[in-house]
Amino acid sequence: MTRTNSGIQVEPCTLVIFGGSGDLTKRKLLPALYNLGLDGLLPANYAVVGIGRKPWSDDEFRKVAYGGVEQFSRQSLQQDAWQDFERRLHYFSGASEDLTMYERLRGRIEEIETRFNLPGNRVFYLAIPPDSFGPSCEGLRHAGLVYPANLPNRVSRVIVEKPIGHDLESAKAINTTIGDVFEESQIYRIDHYLGKETVQNIMVLRFANSIFEPIWNHKYIDHVQITVSEEEGLGTRASYYEHAGALRDMMQNHILQLLCLIAMEPPYSLDTNVVRNARMEVLRSLRPIRGTDVERVTVRAQYAPGTIKGQAVPGYRHETGVRPDSTTETYVALKCYVENWRWSGVPFYLRTGKAMPRRASEIAVQFKDIPEILFNASPQTRQAPNVLTFRIQPHEGMALRIMAKNPGSRATTHPVDMNFNYGDAFAAPSPEAYERLLLDVMAGDASLFMRRDAVEASWAWITDILDGWNAQSSRWLPEYPAGTWGPVEADKLIATDGQQWRLV
Repeated sequence: MTRTNSGIQVEPCTLVIFGGSGDLTKRKLLPALYNLGLDGLLPANYAVVGIGRKPWSDDEFRKVAYGGVEQFSRQSLQQDAWQDFERRLHYFSGASEDLTMYERLRGRIEEIETRFNLPGNRVFYLAIPPDSFGPSCEGLRHAGLVYPANLPNRVSRVIVEKPIGHDLESAKAINTTIGDVFEESQIYRIDHYLGKETVQNIMVLRFANSIFEPIWNHKYIDHVQITVSEEEGLGTRASYYEHAGALRDMMQNHILQLLCLIAMEPPYSLDTNVVRNARMEVLRSLRPIRGTDVERVTVRAQYAPGTIKGQAVPGYRHETGVRPDSTTETYVALKCYVENWRWSGVPFYLRTGKAMPRRASEIAVQFKDIPEILFNASPQTRQAPNVLTFRIQPHEGMALRIMAKNPGSRATTHPVDMNFNYGDAFAAPSPEAYERLLLDVMAGDASLFMRRDAVEASWAWITDILDGWNAQSSRWLPEYPAGTWGPVEADKLIATDGQQWRLV
Protein backbone atom coordinates (compact mmCIF):
# COMPACT_ATOMS: atom_id res chain seq x y z
CA MET A 1 0.00 0.00 0.00
CA THR A 2 1.31 3.45 -0.95
CA ARG A 3 0.87 6.63 1.10
CA THR A 4 0.43 9.53 -1.33
CA ASN A 5 1.05 13.28 -0.96
CA SER A 6 -2.39 13.64 0.62
CA GLY A 7 -1.66 11.04 3.29
CA ILE A 8 -4.30 8.74 1.81
CA GLN A 9 -3.20 5.13 1.50
CA VAL A 10 -3.86 3.97 -2.06
CA GLU A 11 -3.47 0.44 -3.34
CA PRO A 12 -1.25 -0.09 -6.39
CA CYS A 13 -3.75 -1.37 -8.92
CA THR A 14 -4.88 -1.87 -12.47
CA LEU A 15 -7.87 0.27 -13.47
CA VAL A 16 -9.89 -1.49 -16.19
CA ILE A 17 -12.40 0.81 -17.91
CA PHE A 18 -15.26 -0.77 -19.85
CA GLY A 19 -16.33 1.93 -22.28
CA GLY A 20 -12.72 2.96 -22.73
CA SER A 21 -13.40 4.49 -26.14
CA GLY A 22 -16.40 6.45 -24.86
CA ASP A 23 -17.01 10.11 -24.10
CA LEU A 24 -16.94 9.76 -20.30
CA THR A 25 -13.49 8.20 -20.42
CA LYS A 26 -12.10 10.94 -22.65
CA ARG A 27 -13.75 13.92 -20.95
CA LYS A 28 -13.71 12.89 -17.28
CA LEU A 29 -11.89 9.71 -16.29
CA LEU A 30 -8.55 10.08 -18.06
CA PRO A 31 -8.19 13.81 -17.23
CA ALA A 32 -9.05 12.97 -13.61
CA LEU A 33 -6.35 10.29 -13.46
CA TYR A 34 -3.83 12.63 -15.09
CA ASN A 35 -4.54 15.33 -12.49
CA LEU A 36 -4.27 12.85 -9.63
CA GLY A 37 -0.88 11.79 -10.92
CA LEU A 38 0.24 15.38 -11.41
CA ASP A 39 -0.71 16.14 -7.79
CA GLY A 40 1.21 13.12 -6.49
CA LEU A 41 -1.94 11.36 -5.28
CA LEU A 42 -1.57 8.09 -7.19
CA PRO A 43 0.63 5.18 -6.14
CA ALA A 44 4.00 4.76 -7.81
CA ASN A 45 2.72 1.63 -9.52
CA TYR A 46 -0.56 1.60 -11.41
CA ALA A 47 -1.82 0.91 -14.93
CA VAL A 48 -4.94 1.69 -16.97
CA VAL A 49 -6.63 -0.61 -19.49
CA GLY A 50 -9.40 0.83 -21.66
CA ILE A 51 -11.81 -1.68 -23.21
CA GLY A 52 -13.93 -0.66 -26.19
CA ARG A 53 -15.40 -1.81 -29.47
CA LYS A 54 -13.18 0.39 -31.60
CA PRO A 55 -10.20 -1.50 -33.06
CA TRP A 56 -7.62 0.84 -31.56
CA SER A 57 -4.00 0.15 -30.72
CA ASP A 58 -2.37 1.39 -27.52
CA ASP A 59 -0.92 4.32 -29.44
CA GLU A 60 -4.32 5.29 -30.86
CA PHE A 61 -5.85 5.15 -27.38
CA ARG A 62 -3.03 7.31 -26.03
CA LYS A 63 -3.56 9.83 -28.80
CA VAL A 64 -7.25 10.14 -27.89
CA ALA A 65 -6.30 10.38 -24.22
CA TYR A 66 -3.84 13.18 -25.00
CA GLY A 67 -6.58 15.16 -26.72
CA GLY A 68 -8.92 14.60 -23.77
CA VAL A 69 -6.36 15.71 -21.21
CA GLU A 70 -5.34 18.70 -23.32
CA GLN A 71 -8.95 19.85 -23.68
CA PHE A 72 -10.61 18.88 -20.39
CA SER A 73 -7.93 18.74 -17.68
CA ARG A 74 -8.23 21.37 -14.94
CA GLN A 75 -4.43 21.66 -15.00
CA SER A 76 -2.36 22.39 -18.07
CA LEU A 77 -0.69 19.51 -19.83
CA GLN A 78 2.94 19.09 -18.77
CA GLN A 79 5.10 16.90 -20.96
CA ASP A 80 7.03 15.13 -18.18
CA ALA A 81 3.82 14.29 -16.34
CA TRP A 82 2.13 13.26 -19.58
CA GLN A 83 4.95 10.89 -20.55
CA ASP A 84 4.72 9.14 -17.19
CA PHE A 85 0.94 8.89 -17.53
CA GLU A 86 1.00 7.83 -21.18
CA ARG A 87 3.17 4.77 -20.62
CA ARG A 88 0.57 3.40 -18.21
CA LEU A 89 -2.29 3.58 -20.75
CA HIS A 90 -3.29 0.44 -22.66
CA TYR A 91 -6.18 -0.53 -24.89
CA PHE A 92 -8.02 -3.79 -25.43
CA SER A 93 -10.54 -4.16 -28.26
CA GLY A 94 -13.62 -6.23 -27.51
CA ALA A 95 -17.37 -6.27 -26.88
CA SER A 96 -18.49 -6.67 -23.27
CA GLU A 97 -21.20 -9.21 -24.20
CA ASP A 98 -18.63 -11.47 -25.93
CA LEU A 99 -17.81 -13.96 -23.17
CA THR A 100 -14.92 -15.42 -25.17
CA MET A 101 -13.14 -12.07 -24.89
CA TYR A 102 -12.46 -12.33 -21.18
CA GLU A 103 -9.82 -15.06 -21.29
CA ARG A 104 -7.83 -12.92 -23.72
CA LEU A 105 -8.43 -9.91 -21.47
CA ARG A 106 -7.07 -11.81 -18.48
CA GLY A 107 -3.88 -12.59 -20.36
CA ARG A 108 -3.44 -8.94 -21.31
CA ILE A 109 -4.07 -7.70 -17.77
CA GLU A 110 -1.66 -10.23 -16.25
CA GLU A 111 1.03 -9.27 -18.78
CA ILE A 112 0.61 -5.58 -17.86
CA GLU A 113 0.64 -6.36 -14.13
CA THR A 114 3.88 -8.30 -14.51
CA ARG A 115 5.51 -5.49 -16.49
CA PHE A 116 4.50 -2.83 -13.94
CA ASN A 117 5.18 -5.06 -10.92
CA LEU A 118 1.56 -4.81 -9.77
CA PRO A 119 0.16 -7.12 -7.06
CA GLY A 120 -3.07 -8.00 -8.88
CA ASN A 121 -5.40 -5.43 -7.30
CA ARG A 122 -8.05 -4.51 -9.87
CA VAL A 123 -10.68 -1.81 -10.16
CA PHE A 124 -13.26 -2.36 -12.92
CA TYR A 125 -15.14 0.73 -14.11
CA LEU A 126 -18.42 -0.06 -15.91
CA ALA A 127 -18.88 3.08 -18.03
CA ILE A 128 -21.30 1.18 -20.25
CA PRO A 129 -25.10 0.84 -20.60
CA PRO A 130 -26.83 -1.06 -17.77
CA ASP A 131 -27.83 -3.96 -20.03
CA SER A 132 -24.11 -4.70 -20.41
CA PHE A 133 -23.45 -4.88 -16.65
CA GLY A 134 -24.51 -8.52 -16.44
CA PRO A 135 -22.38 -9.90 -19.31
CA SER A 136 -19.39 -7.87 -18.13
CA CYS A 137 -19.57 -9.10 -14.54
CA GLU A 138 -20.21 -12.69 -15.62
CA GLY A 139 -17.31 -12.55 -18.08
CA LEU A 140 -14.96 -11.24 -15.39
CA ARG A 141 -15.99 -14.01 -13.01
CA HIS A 142 -15.74 -16.72 -15.68
CA ALA A 143 -12.18 -15.63 -16.51
CA GLY A 144 -11.14 -15.57 -12.85
CA LEU A 145 -10.51 -11.83 -12.82
CA VAL A 146 -12.53 -11.16 -9.64
CA TYR A 147 -11.20 -12.04 -6.19
CA PRO A 148 -13.40 -12.70 -3.14
CA ALA A 149 -13.86 -9.70 -0.87
CA ASN A 150 -12.07 -11.34 2.08
CA LEU A 151 -8.96 -12.42 0.17
CA PRO A 152 -5.85 -10.94 1.86
CA ASN A 153 -3.46 -8.85 -0.24
CA ARG A 154 -5.67 -8.96 -3.35
CA VAL A 155 -8.45 -6.45 -4.04
CA SER A 156 -11.24 -6.46 -6.63
CA ARG A 157 -13.64 -3.52 -6.85
CA VAL A 158 -16.23 -2.43 -9.39
CA ILE A 159 -17.48 1.11 -10.12
CA VAL A 160 -20.99 1.35 -11.57
CA GLU A 161 -22.23 4.41 -13.48
CA LYS A 162 -25.86 5.48 -13.51
CA PRO A 163 -28.53 4.78 -14.51
CA ILE A 164 -28.97 1.86 -12.15
CA GLY A 165 -32.40 0.90 -13.44
CA HIS A 166 -35.43 2.85 -14.60
CA ASP A 167 -37.71 1.89 -11.71
CA LEU A 168 -37.57 -0.12 -8.48
CA GLU A 169 -37.83 -3.57 -10.06
CA SER A 170 -35.16 -2.93 -12.70
CA ALA A 171 -32.85 -1.44 -10.05
CA LYS A 172 -33.25 -4.56 -7.94
CA ALA A 173 -32.48 -6.73 -10.97
CA ILE A 174 -29.30 -4.80 -11.80
CA ASN A 175 -28.15 -4.87 -8.19
CA THR A 176 -28.74 -8.61 -8.05
CA THR A 177 -26.82 -9.16 -11.30
CA ILE A 178 -23.79 -7.26 -10.03
CA GLY A 179 -24.16 -8.77 -6.55
CA ASP A 180 -23.96 -12.29 -7.98
CA VAL A 181 -20.31 -11.57 -8.84
CA PHE A 182 -19.18 -8.83 -6.44
CA GLU A 183 -19.97 -8.54 -2.74
CA GLU A 184 -21.58 -5.31 -1.55
CA SER A 185 -18.32 -4.12 0.00
CA GLN A 186 -16.70 -4.34 -3.45
CA ILE A 187 -19.37 -2.31 -5.30
CA TYR A 188 -19.02 1.47 -5.76
CA ARG A 189 -22.14 3.07 -7.26
CA ILE A 190 -20.92 6.46 -8.38
CA ASP A 191 -22.80 9.77 -8.28
CA HIS A 192 -20.36 12.46 -9.37
CA TYR A 193 -22.32 15.16 -7.53
CA LEU A 194 -21.10 13.70 -4.24
CA GLY A 195 -17.52 14.33 -5.34
CA LYS A 196 -17.99 18.08 -5.73
CA GLU A 197 -16.24 20.23 -3.12
CA THR A 198 -19.31 22.21 -2.07
CA VAL A 199 -21.34 19.03 -1.63
CA GLN A 200 -18.65 17.54 0.61
CA ASN A 201 -18.53 20.83 2.49
CA ILE A 202 -22.17 20.49 3.55
CA MET A 203 -21.21 17.98 6.25
CA VAL A 204 -18.20 20.08 7.29
CA LEU A 205 -20.27 23.25 7.62
CA ARG A 206 -22.97 21.46 9.59
CA PHE A 207 -20.85 19.33 11.90
CA ALA A 208 -17.60 21.32 12.28
CA ASN A 209 -19.22 24.66 13.19
CA SER A 210 -21.16 25.07 16.41
CA ILE A 211 -23.28 27.96 15.11
CA PHE A 212 -25.32 26.00 12.56
CA GLU A 213 -26.35 22.64 13.99
CA PRO A 214 -28.37 24.07 16.92
CA ILE A 215 -30.63 25.92 14.44
CA TRP A 216 -30.71 23.14 11.82
CA ASN A 217 -34.30 22.08 12.49
CA HIS A 218 -37.97 22.91 12.12
CA LYS A 219 -37.86 25.55 14.83
CA TYR A 220 -35.65 27.86 12.77
CA ILE A 221 -35.76 26.67 9.14
CA ASP A 222 -38.75 27.71 7.05
CA HIS A 223 -38.03 25.64 3.94
CA VAL A 224 -35.29 24.27 1.69
CA GLN A 225 -34.98 24.71 -2.09
CA ILE A 226 -32.78 22.50 -4.26
CA THR A 227 -32.35 23.53 -7.89
CA VAL A 228 -30.40 21.75 -10.64
CA SER A 229 -30.84 23.56 -13.94
CA GLU A 230 -29.28 22.66 -17.28
CA GLU A 231 -28.79 25.21 -20.02
CA GLU A 232 -28.45 22.58 -22.73
CA GLY A 233 -31.44 20.97 -24.34
CA LEU A 234 -31.53 17.36 -25.44
CA GLY A 235 -28.46 17.41 -27.66
CA THR A 236 -27.63 13.90 -28.89
CA ARG A 237 -29.15 12.03 -25.94
CA ALA A 238 -32.57 11.25 -27.42
CA SER A 239 -32.17 7.46 -27.32
CA TYR A 240 -31.50 7.62 -23.57
CA TYR A 241 -33.59 10.59 -22.51
CA GLU A 242 -36.83 9.54 -24.21
CA HIS A 243 -36.89 6.50 -21.88
CA ALA A 244 -35.69 8.42 -18.83
CA GLY A 245 -36.93 11.98 -18.39
CA ALA A 246 -35.96 14.52 -15.76
CA LEU A 247 -37.36 12.60 -12.78
CA ARG A 248 -35.26 9.51 -13.46
CA ASP A 249 -32.25 11.35 -14.87
CA MET A 250 -31.69 13.93 -12.12
CA MET A 251 -34.16 13.64 -9.26
CA GLN A 252 -33.65 9.96 -8.40
CA ASN A 253 -29.93 10.29 -7.82
CA HIS A 254 -28.30 13.75 -7.72
CA ILE A 255 -31.07 15.75 -6.07
CA LEU A 256 -32.13 13.13 -3.54
CA GLN A 257 -28.51 12.70 -2.47
CA LEU A 258 -28.22 16.45 -1.93
CA LEU A 259 -31.38 16.33 0.15
CA CYS A 260 -29.89 13.52 2.25
CA LEU A 261 -26.78 15.57 3.08
CA ILE A 262 -28.87 18.56 4.14
CA ALA A 263 -31.33 16.52 6.21
CA MET A 264 -29.18 13.72 7.72
CA GLU A 265 -28.57 13.37 11.44
CA PRO A 266 -25.02 13.87 12.76
CA PRO A 267 -23.04 10.64 12.30
CA TYR A 268 -21.16 9.47 15.39
CA SER A 269 -18.05 8.91 13.23
CA LEU A 270 -16.88 9.23 9.63
CA ASP A 271 -16.80 5.47 9.21
CA THR A 272 -18.13 4.56 5.77
CA ASN A 273 -21.24 2.72 6.90
CA VAL A 274 -22.02 5.18 9.69
CA VAL A 275 -22.23 8.02 7.17
CA ARG A 276 -24.17 5.90 4.68
CA ASN A 277 -26.60 4.81 7.40
CA ALA A 278 -27.29 8.46 8.26
CA ARG A 279 -28.09 9.25 4.62
CA MET A 280 -30.20 6.12 4.33
CA GLU A 281 -32.36 7.19 7.29
CA VAL A 282 -33.38 10.31 5.37
CA LEU A 283 -34.59 8.22 2.43
CA ARG A 284 -36.56 6.03 4.83
CA SER A 285 -38.14 9.16 6.33
CA LEU A 286 -39.31 10.69 3.05
CA ARG A 287 -43.08 10.98 3.00
CA PRO A 288 -44.35 8.92 0.02
CA ILE A 289 -46.02 10.84 -2.80
CA ARG A 290 -48.86 8.65 -4.00
CA GLY A 291 -52.35 8.78 -5.44
CA THR A 292 -53.92 12.23 -5.57
CA ASP A 293 -50.84 13.74 -3.89
CA VAL A 294 -48.91 13.19 -7.12
CA GLU A 295 -51.00 15.74 -9.00
CA ARG A 296 -51.11 18.08 -6.00
CA VAL A 297 -47.38 18.35 -5.18
CA THR A 298 -45.57 17.50 -8.43
CA VAL A 299 -45.27 19.37 -11.73
CA ARG A 300 -43.79 18.02 -14.95
CA ALA A 301 -43.35 19.87 -18.22
CA GLN A 302 -41.54 19.97 -21.57
CA TYR A 303 -39.58 22.81 -23.09
CA ALA A 304 -41.13 24.53 -26.10
CA PRO A 305 -39.31 26.55 -28.77
CA GLY A 306 -37.43 29.51 -27.35
CA THR A 307 -34.06 31.23 -27.20
CA ILE A 308 -31.05 30.73 -24.94
CA LYS A 309 -28.34 33.39 -25.01
CA GLY A 310 -29.69 34.70 -28.30
CA GLN A 311 -29.73 31.29 -30.00
CA ALA A 312 -32.98 29.73 -31.20
CA VAL A 313 -33.76 26.40 -29.53
CA PRO A 314 -36.35 23.98 -30.94
CA GLY A 315 -39.02 22.52 -28.70
CA TYR A 316 -38.34 19.11 -27.19
CA ARG A 317 -40.75 17.34 -29.55
CA HIS A 318 -38.91 18.85 -32.51
CA GLU A 319 -35.52 17.52 -31.41
CA THR A 320 -33.91 14.77 -33.50
CA GLY A 321 -34.90 11.33 -32.26
CA VAL A 322 -37.90 12.48 -30.21
CA ARG A 323 -41.42 11.23 -30.94
CA PRO A 324 -43.77 14.05 -32.02
CA ASP A 325 -46.26 12.90 -29.37
CA SER A 326 -43.64 12.37 -26.64
CA THR A 327 -44.77 12.77 -23.04
CA THR A 328 -41.26 12.61 -21.61
CA GLU A 329 -40.77 15.39 -19.08
CA THR A 330 -37.78 17.72 -19.34
CA TYR A 331 -38.72 19.59 -16.16
CA VAL A 332 -39.86 18.44 -12.73
CA ALA A 333 -40.74 20.40 -9.61
CA LEU A 334 -42.12 18.89 -6.43
CA LYS A 335 -42.68 19.47 -2.74
CA CYS A 336 -41.75 16.79 -0.23
CA TYR A 337 -41.31 16.28 3.51
CA VAL A 338 -38.85 14.41 5.71
CA GLU A 339 -41.02 12.94 8.43
CA ASN A 340 -38.92 13.02 11.56
CA TRP A 341 -38.52 15.19 14.66
CA ARG A 342 -35.90 17.50 13.16
CA TRP A 343 -37.76 18.33 9.95
CA SER A 344 -41.39 18.11 11.03
CA GLY A 345 -43.47 20.42 8.82
CA VAL A 346 -40.52 21.82 6.82
CA PRO A 347 -41.17 21.62 3.06
CA PHE A 348 -38.37 20.73 0.65
CA TYR A 349 -38.93 22.16 -2.83
CA LEU A 350 -36.99 20.33 -5.53
CA ARG A 351 -36.73 21.25 -9.20
CA THR A 352 -34.68 20.35 -12.24
CA GLY A 353 -35.00 21.10 -15.93
CA LYS A 354 -33.36 21.28 -19.32
CA ALA A 355 -33.13 24.28 -21.69
CA MET A 356 -33.16 26.77 -18.83
CA PRO A 357 -31.47 30.20 -18.83
CA ARG A 358 -28.22 28.91 -17.37
CA ARG A 359 -26.50 25.90 -15.88
CA ALA A 360 -26.64 26.09 -12.11
CA SER A 361 -26.99 23.89 -9.06
CA GLU A 362 -27.67 25.22 -5.59
CA ILE A 363 -29.20 24.40 -2.24
CA ALA A 364 -30.88 27.26 -0.38
CA VAL A 365 -31.81 26.88 3.28
CA GLN A 366 -34.24 29.68 4.16
CA PHE A 367 -34.69 30.51 7.82
CA LYS A 368 -37.91 31.65 9.43
CA ASP A 369 -38.88 35.30 9.71
CA ILE A 370 -37.94 37.17 12.86
CA PRO A 371 -40.86 37.45 15.31
CA GLU A 372 -40.90 41.26 15.40
CA ILE A 373 -39.67 43.78 12.81
CA LEU A 374 -37.90 46.68 14.52
CA PHE A 375 -36.33 48.32 11.48
CA ASN A 376 -38.11 49.62 8.37
CA ALA A 377 -41.29 48.83 10.26
CA SER A 378 -44.65 49.40 8.57
CA PRO A 379 -47.80 47.33 8.17
CA GLN A 380 -46.62 46.29 4.68
CA THR A 381 -43.05 45.43 5.65
CA ARG A 382 -41.71 41.93 5.29
CA GLN A 383 -38.03 41.74 6.05
CA ALA A 384 -35.87 39.72 3.66
CA PRO A 385 -35.23 36.30 5.24
CA ASN A 386 -31.85 34.89 6.18
CA VAL A 387 -30.75 32.32 3.58
CA LEU A 388 -27.77 29.98 3.58
CA THR A 389 -26.91 29.00 0.00
CA PHE A 390 -24.61 26.24 -1.21
CA ARG A 391 -23.48 26.95 -4.78
CA ILE A 392 -22.52 23.63 -6.35
CA GLN A 393 -21.99 24.89 -9.89
CA PRO A 394 -20.77 27.14 -11.30
CA HIS A 395 -18.42 29.05 -8.96
CA GLU A 396 -18.50 26.59 -6.07
CA GLY A 397 -18.99 28.23 -2.71
CA MET A 398 -21.43 29.32 -0.02
CA ALA A 399 -23.23 32.51 0.92
CA LEU A 400 -25.12 33.59 4.04
CA ARG A 401 -27.65 36.37 3.52
CA ILE A 402 -28.09 38.62 6.52
CA MET A 403 -29.59 42.04 7.20
CA ALA A 404 -27.28 45.02 7.67
CA LYS A 405 -27.82 48.71 8.36
CA ASN A 406 -27.76 51.09 5.42
CA PRO A 407 -25.16 53.86 5.77
CA GLY A 408 -26.64 57.11 7.02
CA SER A 409 -28.58 58.58 9.89
CA ARG A 410 -31.71 56.45 9.51
CA ALA A 411 -32.00 52.94 10.97
CA THR A 412 -32.92 51.22 7.72
CA THR A 413 -31.70 47.80 6.66
CA HIS A 414 -30.63 46.04 3.49
CA PRO A 415 -29.87 42.36 2.76
CA VAL A 416 -26.17 41.59 2.17
CA ASP A 417 -24.31 38.35 1.47
CA MET A 418 -21.37 36.94 3.36
CA ASN A 419 -19.64 35.02 0.55
CA PHE A 420 -17.21 32.14 0.49
CA ASN A 421 -15.88 31.18 -2.94
CA TYR A 422 -13.47 28.28 -3.42
CA GLY A 423 -11.66 30.01 -6.25
CA ASP A 424 -10.99 33.09 -4.10
CA ALA A 425 -10.26 31.35 -0.80
CA PHE A 426 -7.77 28.77 -2.03
CA ALA A 427 -4.89 29.24 -4.44
CA ALA A 428 -5.14 25.75 -5.92
CA PRO A 429 -8.13 24.98 -8.16
CA SER A 430 -10.67 22.60 -6.66
CA PRO A 431 -10.26 19.00 -7.79
CA GLU A 432 -12.86 17.71 -10.21
CA ALA A 433 -15.47 15.38 -8.73
CA TYR A 434 -14.15 12.32 -10.53
CA GLU A 435 -10.68 12.91 -9.10
CA ARG A 436 -11.91 12.58 -5.53
CA LEU A 437 -14.15 9.63 -6.32
CA LEU A 438 -11.55 7.61 -8.25
CA LEU A 439 -9.04 8.18 -5.46
CA ASP A 440 -11.58 7.02 -2.87
CA VAL A 441 -12.20 3.78 -4.77
CA MET A 442 -8.47 3.05 -4.97
CA ALA A 443 -8.24 3.72 -1.22
CA GLY A 444 -11.28 1.56 -0.46
CA ASP A 445 -13.37 4.43 0.97
CA ALA A 446 -17.03 4.04 -0.04
CA SER A 447 -18.43 6.94 2.02
CA LEU A 448 -19.40 8.99 -1.05
CA PHE A 449 -20.92 6.05 -2.94
CA MET A 450 -24.45 4.70 -2.81
CA ARG A 451 -25.21 1.43 -1.09
CA ARG A 452 -27.72 -1.01 -2.55
CA ASP A 453 -30.43 -0.23 0.01
CA ALA A 454 -30.13 3.51 -0.71
CA VAL A 455 -30.44 3.02 -4.46
CA GLU A 456 -33.54 0.90 -4.02
CA ALA A 457 -35.08 3.23 -1.42
CA SER A 458 -34.70 6.21 -3.75
CA TRP A 459 -36.19 4.22 -6.63
CA ALA A 460 -39.11 3.11 -4.46
CA TRP A 461 -39.92 6.76 -3.71
CA ILE A 462 -39.52 7.82 -7.35
CA THR A 463 -41.51 4.85 -8.68
CA ASP A 464 -44.55 5.94 -6.64
CA ILE A 465 -44.48 9.26 -8.51
CA LEU A 466 -44.04 7.53 -11.88
CA ASP A 467 -47.00 5.27 -11.11
CA GLY A 468 -49.08 8.31 -10.18
CA TRP A 469 -48.25 10.02 -13.45
CA ASN A 470 -49.08 6.90 -15.43
CA ALA A 471 -52.45 6.67 -13.70
CA GLN A 472 -53.49 10.21 -14.64
CA SER A 473 -56.24 10.33 -17.24
CA SER A 474 -54.64 13.21 -19.15
CA ARG A 475 -51.19 12.78 -20.69
CA TRP A 476 -50.97 16.49 -21.56
CA LEU A 477 -47.84 18.21 -20.28
CA PRO A 478 -47.47 21.92 -19.58
CA GLU A 479 -44.80 23.67 -21.62
CA TYR A 480 -42.24 26.36 -20.87
CA PRO A 481 -40.30 28.29 -23.52
CA ALA A 482 -36.66 27.26 -23.76
CA GLY A 483 -34.59 29.85 -21.95
CA THR A 484 -37.08 30.35 -19.10
CA TRP A 485 -37.20 28.98 -15.57
CA GLY A 486 -40.05 26.54 -16.06
CA PRO A 487 -43.84 26.44 -16.35
CA VAL A 488 -46.26 28.68 -14.47
CA GLU A 489 -47.61 25.55 -12.78
CA ALA A 490 -44.30 25.24 -10.90
CA ASP A 491 -44.59 28.84 -9.73
CA LYS A 492 -48.11 28.12 -8.49
CA LEU A 493 -46.89 25.02 -6.63
CA ILE A 494 -44.58 27.04 -4.39
CA ALA A 495 -46.78 30.17 -4.34
CA THR A 496 -49.50 28.13 -2.61
CA ASP A 497 -47.25 28.23 0.46
CA GLY A 498 -46.51 31.94 0.09
CA GLN A 499 -43.04 31.35 -1.37
CA GLN A 500 -41.32 31.78 -4.72
CA TRP A 501 -38.46 30.07 -6.50
CA ARG A 502 -35.07 31.68 -6.04
CA LEU A 503 -33.19 33.17 -8.97
CA VAL A 504 -30.07 31.04 -9.33
